[in-house]
Amino acid sequence: MRSHYCGDITEAYIDQTVTFCGWVHRRRDHGGVIFLDVRDREGLVQVVFDPDTVEAFNTADSVRSEFVVQITGRVRARPAGSENENMNTGKIEILGKEIAVLNKAATPPFPLDEYSPVGEDVRLHYRYMDLRRDEMQHNLRFRHKVTTHIRNFLDQNGFLDIETPILTRATPEGARDYLVPSRTHQGSFFALPQSPQLFKQLLMVSGFDRYYQIAKCFRDEDLRADRQPEFTQIDIEASFIDEEQIMEITQGMIKGIFKEQLGVDLGDFPRMPYSEAMTRFGSDKPDLRIPMELVDVADLLQDIEFKVFAGPAKDPKGRVAALKVPGGAELSRKQIDEYTKYVSIYGAKGLAWIKVNELENGVNGLQSPIIKFIGEDNTMKIMERLDVKNGDIVFFGADKAKIVNEAIGALRVKLGLDLNLLEKEWAPMWVVDFPMFEETSDGGLTAIHHPFTAPSCSPEELKADPVNALSRAYDMVLNGVELGGGSLRIHDQQMQQTVFEILNISEEEQQEKFGFLLDALKFGAPPHGGLAFGLDRLIMLMVGADSIREVIAFPKTQSAACVMTDAPGVVENKNLREVGIQLRPKETK
Repeated sequence: MRSHYCGDITEAYIDQTVTFCGWVHRRRDHGGVIFLDVRDREGLVQVVFDPDTVEAFNTADSVRSEFVVQITGRVRARPAGSENENMNTGKIEILGKEIAVLNKAATPPFPLDEYSPVGEDVRLHYRYMDLRRDEMQHNLRFRHKVTTHIRNFLDQNGFLDIETPILTRATPEGARDYLVPSRTHQGSFFALPQSPQLFKQLLMVSGFDRYYQIAKCFRDEDLRADRQPEFTQIDIEASFIDEEQIMEITQGMIKGIFKEQLGVDLGDFPRMPYSEAMTRFGSDKPDLRIPMELVDVADLLQDIEFKVFAGPAKDPKGRVAALKVPGGAELSRKQIDEYTKYVSIYGAKGLAWIKVNELENGVNGLQSPIIKFIGEDNTMKIMERLDVKNGDIVFFGADKAKIVNEAIGALRVKLGLDLNLLEKEWAPMWVVDFPMFEETSDGGLTAIHHPFTAPSCSPEELKADPVNALSRAYDMVLNGVELGGGSLRIHDQQMQQTVFEILNISEEEQQEKFGFLLDALKFGAPPHGGLAFGLDRLIMLMVGADSIREVIAFPKTQSAACVMTDAPGVVENKNLREVGIQLRPKETK
């Protein structure tokens, strides 16, 4: 039906006859001459219809926005002064000779030929229309280019693309599974995979050596801007490999993507131990574009009477940290109150502060409601430790270390963005030397990554001191976003059983849920490891979107629903009976 895409017709085709199809982006009537801008996935081209071609002119006069048309015409140069350098087709236009309306269109729910502030609920309801917008066309085409680069890179490095099952069984991955009832095994359920973790390990046991998959994964969890119930993962695993090699391969892949698609050289990827990241930035995914750091001041505040600071300062699990914000003294009391409200989201009970107005005048040059509680001498020691300057403000967090890290760490990022303190555009890094476990609220232990992560010690050492054991895990972080996480895996049955025991997984439960894995580890499992990237997050960062919904063709809303198809939907009772399910009546409040 066509010889060319709209966006591909350039001055190279002047005086040639072309046929193309697309949607009417805009129609204009200029003094008896009809102009149509016609759009397809490759771009836009301008078409001119003169009254001389009566039938084509009359048809062009009748079309409206989003009509689907087929046009044949001659390519000619645009008149001098009317060129558009911002368009690939901006130096030519088509003199239309024939036009056929392939389909009419109702009035669009929102304009596509100009910017219009449309609510996301409307955009998602008419997603097929929203996807016609240039921004969404660009995002999904860009996504395709990135996945093509990934496939080519991994293929060149000896990785095989192997699919793993979608219907599997529940595993402890840290979030709820989506469950699928079985009709043929009533009372039993499949689970949609949160990741292909166990299957890719079994592929290593099977001798496939290097595997990858751009895999759909599913998690039934509360949503945020960078979360979806179904998401796409770049899953990579390799045998006979150590941390250095897998980090080198995946770092090279990401650097290549940025260089080819954005013309950006990410440079070096510095490495930072988890403990250092938490101490300096309060986060295991620090944004290194922001120069501010958290500074411990508990040692200066242990002996004061002010329990808000003294309590956490004396508590082995507490922390008192200060954050110096250059130029922050200009913040109004209203703005400080807004930041106080912000840190409360993370459990902080308040936000103490000191403004530095005239440091040369000592405490008289400082402004704060807390100086009288912490003492003048302590205040000046804190100012010296933080190397403050006139015009700075210092914020404080005092509570359990976890709360301080999350609250002040998040405040650091928000202030850095709000006050435009970024020192560079891109800041990649590796976070390494993660702990194996962290304590839960009930005093137990849970795996920081997953229970198949290899520790950096023997089973005996792990069992003797699990709280202080480190893992052979590594996370790639970019601009404060975790792009991907990985580790070397446990390939020894004794070590795997030791980890299960520490996590209080009984032998019966081990056999029930992981018996196939434990059996596989007995039959010559090679040393192996890998890394999984969040494709949606990667594309979101690269195109500068605020949400991964902007880079997914048909995403769910924040309530995990599809407003276009009205999913999830009600299922008839006869279908429920087939799978042995009976719904309980909804409880009335």
